[in-house]
Amino acid sequence: MKVTLLGTGTSSGVPLLGCHCEVCRSSDLRDHRLRSCILVQTEGKTILIDSGPDIREQLLRQNFVPIDAVLVTHEHYDHVGGLDDLRPYCQFGALHIYGESLCMKHIRERMSYCFGDSKYPSSPTLVLHDIKPLSPFRISLLRILPLRVMHGEMPILGYRIGRFAYITDMKSMPDASFEALRGIECLVINGLRHTCHETHQTIEEAVKFIERLGVRRAYLTHLAHSAGLHSESGKYLPAYISFGFDGEIIEV
Repeated sequence: MKVTLLGTGTSSGVPLLGCHCEVCRSSDLRDHRLRSCILVQTEGKTILIDSGPDIREQLLRQNFVPIDAVLVTHEHYDHVGGLDDLRPYCQFGALHIYGESLCMKHIRERMSYCFGDSKYPSSPTLVLHDIKPLSPFRISLLRILPLRVMHGEMPILGYRIGRFAYITDMKSMPDASFEALRGIECLVINGLRHTCHETHQTIEEAVKFIERLGVRRAYLTHLAHSAGLHSESGKYLPAYISFGFDGEIIEV
């Protein structure tokens, strides 16, 4: 399995507009973070998880191949704002979008020009699929397990694919989802910053979660500029945990 971190930044990205902190002024490209999403390539399938407003720029850096499915964690703009930019992929056929029913409802309402009698001629062709947490589904033979994750008080989804899992925007997780993660070897998970946040876990909370799970490798994503310099993170993180960076490729 090949996992590409297309973006590892929080909703505002890094650098933050108008900020002159050392992270936002950094010349280290690992400190330049577009909005969070990943590309998973395994068993002959290409899976995109989330499609934020930076997706066009992110996918221009990748080979142009069919996208077999788009998995959506939740309906916030930094995770779905780029769905329209996927329209070139419709030359391969309709785009299949998977998410919870409320999320699919939001997409249908925001992108009404893509559906029914009002469909705009050049708009992307989207097929929406309702899924539920802890109810696995398949893309061909590829098994995907959605996980319940809590974004503060908002229920959202994470995903397990084989020995890999992707979780973003998490503050907490029900025990059943945690148990469903047992046995994974690699985890990409959010760690916003060092100070407390109402709807996202801190870097320290993410480290405790990873240690409790006992995963062998973990990468932090959805990072804010206040997370600090990438080059400094290795000084306080365990050796098997690192800040992810845009464009990083992980082999699982």
